[in-house]
Amino acid sequence: MAVEVKELLEAGVHFGHLTRKWDPNMAPYIYMERNGIHIINLYKTAAKIDEAGEALAKIAASGRKILFVATKKQAKDIVAEKAGNINMPYITERWPGGMLTNFVTIRKAIKKMSTIDRMKKDGTFNTLSKKERLQVDRLRAKLEKNLGSIADMTRLPGALFVIDIKREHIAIKEAQKLNIPIFAMVDTNSDPREVDYVIPSNDDASKSIDKVLTHVTEAVTSGLNERKAAKADKDAAKADKPAKKAKAVAANEEE
Repeated sequence: MAVEVKELLEAGVHFGHLTRKWDPNMAPYIYMERNGIHIINLYKTAAKIDEAGEALAKIAASGRKILFVATKKQAKDIVAEKAGNINMPYITERWPGGMLTNFVTIRKAIKKMSTIDRMKKDGTFNTLSKKERLQVDRLRAKLEKNLGSIADMTRLPGALFVIDIKREHIAIKEAQKLNIPIFAMVDTNSDPREVDYVIPSNDDASKSIDKVLTHVTEAVTSGLNERKAAKADKDAAKADKPAKKAKAVAANEEE
């Protein structure tokens, strides 16, 4: 679905930062200056959302995960809801250093979380002393807060979607090191060269974040649906093979 410039305008996606805080590399995406604030060219934003959406749909269709990263207050709840709805992992608390570059250690921490859950199920947890139970519960809560949303991520993501690349610079650096494609909402105070798929937009207002993420997650959903349909076709073809074989055998016997 093509992105309408009017809806981006209504969501305030065009409001950039104060002109004195700008990054000159964002010049191609700036339309004008108004009252000391840079105004983003929404025609370019709409085109970039479409371009990013196409690429994200392909990644989703290939079966790889897209990791959403946003730890700023205005974006946290929106990202948790939108990414959660499409069953994609997300980080909305502090970025765990080495999340990508030291993924093996992160997986160990996630396994620790599963072990605690198993202990609670099989009754081992109840054999611990009161103090030990308290310590285990605290550890579980801490792990859940930081890593709960990536518990199902068994391998490195196929892409990162970031809101506010200045704030999430550690995540950006780790993704760059591993050549993981980076998609991001990039405001006028940031360097777009850090990102593979730039969406020039206001990354501070919740309405703007919500609007851009709505389009992005719709594109991911279309990729997931494409994968589901392809899998259904494959399964149907597999199921059809024995029937065709049986028909051929029966035809031979008749002859």
